[in-house]
Amino acid sequence: MQLIAENLTLERGNRKVANDLSFQLEGGTALVLTGPNGAGKSTLLRALAGYLRPASGVVRLRGVEGAGEADSESGEVREMCHFVGHLDGIKTHLTAAENLSFWAKYLAGPADAATPVAVRVEDALDRFALAALAEIPAGYLSAGQKRRLALARLAVAARPLWLLDEPTVSLDAASTRVLVDAIDAHLAGGGLAVIATHIPMQLARVEAIQLGRVEAQA
Repeated sequence: MQLIAENLTLERGNRKVANDLSFQLEGGTALVLTGPNGAGKSTLLRALAGYLRPASGVVRLRGVEGAGEADSESGEVREMCHFVGHLDGIKTHLTAAENLSFWAKYLAGPADAATPVAVRVEDALDRFALAALAEIPAGYLSAGQKRRLALARLAVAARPLWLLDEPTVSLDAASTRVLVDAIDAHLAGGGLAVIATHIPMQLARVEAIQLGRVEAQA
């Protein structure tokens, strides 16, 4: 499996934040995006997910089992990725388990059909150290617990590409280790991850791109 970005030019407002960016990421590898605030890390992640149309260039996901090749222009990449952004995206009146049950059903694909929702939810709660909080309404969770709950959606449905925007925000050292272990397990299974972060992450197999602001031409 490969994630391929070809000649991407990305704009935010009237300003270019990436110009003619190309890379190829092999399965089992994480790509870490670094750079100052405003350098375009979040913009690139949204373009990879198909939520933002590049000014030019294309994103392809090649070699996905049962799909062959997907591209961002058709929206297919969006259906094969997990995107966790700055917002946790949880319903505060639902319990932790109910939030994950929703995501397990909403995000499920053919690879999840053989595993009951309840089993996938229990596994996600265990992997992200949330089992003791399963029946607590999400509104009562701390900021770090809410972040772990948001990240636990990665474990309730099998998707080959994880796109994570500052995933360690609000996490303590132990919770960061839980996240790193989850990413490493995903990579060990041949998955891909692209991560925007200001915090070094000790991942098993990683490449890096440093982004910087590209001023719009007059």
